[in-house]
Parts: sequence; C-alpha cells; structure tokens
Amino acid sequence: MISTHILDTTLGSPASDVEVILEKQEGSNWKKVDAQKTNSDGRIVFKDDAIAGIYRLTFQIDDYFKKNKQASFFPQVPVIFEITNTTRKYHVPLLLNPYGYSTYRGS
Repeated sequence: MISTHILDTTLGSPASDVEVILEKQEGSNWKKVDAQKTNSDGRIVFKDDAIAGIYRLTFQIDDYFKKNKQASFFPQVPVIFEITNTTRKYHVPLLLNPYGYSTYRGS
C-alpha cells in the first residue's frame, strides 16, 4: 500500500484538495496507476497492487498555492522511490512551503 500526506509547514496545517498522481516506471516510460486529491486532512491512500518497482508521486501544488493567494516557486513536486518489499506499507509524506519542500519514507 502506498499513501501520502501533505503538510503546509508555513500554515502549520494539512494541504487539502491537492492532486497527486501515482505512476510506476515501465522501462523508460511511466504508467499511471492512480490519481487522487488529498482529503481535508491532506491524506491519500492509493489503490495499487503492491508490485515491486520504481514509482513516482507527482504533487500538483501550483493550484494549491494559487487558491491560497500565495506566490510559489515549484509548480509540481515529483518524488521517485523504489518498492522492494511488497508486504509493507509505504508512506511518502510531503512537507511543503511556497519556496521549498522535504520528503521522507514514513511508516
């Protein structure tokens, strides 16, 4: 299972209604697995088949900052990671502000 959470560190609150696209690498191409918007708590649990491989989450953050009338630098945040153990959960949070971001493998 792959999940994510976006926290706007400037506001100290979850970033809701942000589109996040989950893709799996197939050769030199990316295949879309799922796309959802974060809920009111800034969270998404994706529908995926727990297949080992390289994945990419693309956080479409431009509209989020425009909606909040904030200037920002990054229109999207792509995060690429590898799944090797298909029996565990993979949580990939995004800590976000208008001019930077950070991510890590959560639990």
